[in-house]
Amino acid sequence: MTDRRMLWRMALIVLVVVGAWTGLAVRLTFLHLGPNESLKERVRKIRHFERELVAGRGRIHDASGATLALDLDTKDVIVDPQRVLENGQAQAVARQLSVALGIPLDKVESRVNRPGRRYEYIKKYVRHDQFEQIERMKLAGVFMEDSSARYYPHDAMLCHVIGFANLASDGCAGIELKLDKELKGTSGILVSKRDGRRHEVYRLRTVEIAAESGCDVHLTVDVHVQYVVEQALQNVVHEHNAKSAWAVVQEVKTGRILAMASLPSFSLNEYRSMHEDQLLNRVIGYTYEPGSTMKAAVIAAAFNEGVVTESMMVDCERGTWFYRRRPLRDFHPYGLLSVPDVLKKSSNIGTAKLALLLGEERLDTYLRAFGLGRRTGIELPGEESGILHARKNWDSLTITRLPMGHALSVTALQMVAMYSAIANDGKLLRPRIVDLVTNAGGEAIYRSEVEIVGTPIRPETSRIMRRLLKRVADQGGTARRARIEGYDVAGKTGTAEKVINGQYTKHANIASFAGFLPANNPELCILIVVDEPHKFHTGGRVAAPVFKEIAEQIVRYLGIPPGGWEYPMYAEK
Repeated sequence: MTDRRMLWRMALIVLVVVGAWTGLAVRLTFLHLGPNESLKERVRKIRHFERELVAGRGRIHDASGATLALDLDTKDVIVDPQRVLENGQAQAVARQLSVALGIPLDKVESRVNRPGRRYEYIKKYVRHDQFEQIERMKLAGVFMEDSSARYYPHDAMLCHVIGFANLASDGCAGIELKLDKELKGTSGILVSKRDGRRHEVYRLRTVEIAAESGCDVHLTVDVHVQYVVEQALQNVVHEHNAKSAWAVVQEVKTGRILAMASLPSFSLNEYRSMHEDQLLNRVIGYTYEPGSTMKAAVIAAAFNEGVVTESMMVDCERGTWFYRRRPLRDFHPYGLLSVPDVLKKSSNIGTAKLALLLGEERLDTYLRAFGLGRRTGIELPGEESGILHARKNWDSLTITRLPMGHALSVTALQMVAMYSAIANDGKLLRPRIVDLVTNAGGEAIYRSEVEIVGTPIRPETSRIMRRLLKRVADQGGTARRARIEGYDVAGKTGTAEKVINGQYTKHANIASFAGFLPANNPELCILIVVDEPHKFHTGGRVAAPVFKEIAEQIVRYLGIPPGGWEYPMYAEK
């Protein structure tokens, strides 16, 4: 009886096992051969692996080859929550990752404790030392993927020129934005299959198109010159408790920008914490009334039209002159002044009278010929055009207010281009800050060249103005604090009252100085603007010394001789 029961039990067990295997076989046959397209498609989707291969952004270099922006190889730290939870190591893994990555423990735990999830980011763009530490921990369920992040070796230097790219590798400001298409390159694609652990099965890779790196951009700026300029601006802002300051250095005979700086600035590597005001590149994006730096353009026009001579005398009315029943005053009272002395002493009255000799039509024509009222076309985003009203909208006083730098607004880049034209035999050049663009193979796809956009004055007028502007920096001139031992400096100071709530105020000024050197054979043109200085407020006391501080270091760094260089390509015909 016992043997019989044992046999029945064994038979029953065999029947159950055979039935189970038969059912499983039928099910497998049905899954593989039956009409299960939706299920098959689901499996295919789970196993399918497709990823965009993001191209690295090209590098940005200065004129000397120094790297200003580049992509650094980093890692993304990722966790497989299901595996970590199955191992019962959630708390230990979260604690170790929190310490290694400097992330609050609760944030890590919230990502690790996700049952059923197989892929969760813990931190992107992890530094080399951090991911090496995590690799040494050998944490089950924690792995890393290759990534890259934009890095700026000089941090805040040239921040307004370089700009920045965000975490999605999109250019958001400066050169990074303007040349985003060239810097980005072309993405590739990878198509493959995953195994049960969601790891790629390399032998099943079907498509692999490599990404093509972005182009490299070579700028005209020099980090050594830029450093000198930024330090000088920081000094003047600190000394005069100024609201802001900006400056630009341009090669007179080529239009190349050697330095462009604006304060306040910001860290390119911490751009997400900056204030909106820090993002503004004041050299191209801030317009202001230039004050007496405008007088050089008016007097140059008067000489070019032949309405004045160097020996001509102008009555400056002892400091107060009524025109159209409205007073115009000088900072110091003068009587008769020669035309050269009108410029040297910066007489508002004298310059206004010279503008009247020109007349409205010719004055308007010359100011526009010098590039005022329109963008220069430099390779940077956010450039303003300034304001130079159409002549039909001038009132009866405009012709006497424009010569003293009121009733219009300009950018610093427009002014440095104008003074470079006065210094460069009357040739107005397009300022340029991009020198060369090369592809991933090092082949040049763009090379900038000298571009003459106008000739507002004749070479002989330029020679007269170089001589007259040199006198401004001599003893008795408003720019004597800009003088440099061993070099002849030419330039003009500017002091303009700011308009606040529709009214000019004596308590807020913009002090500026535009100058070039060597005066007889100019190589460099430098413009400095200081917004709302408090210790002193005139261009001669505030901005001219900054010119000296910058220029005397640059000429020695570049090796510019006191008489300038001889450029056969620029020789007079």
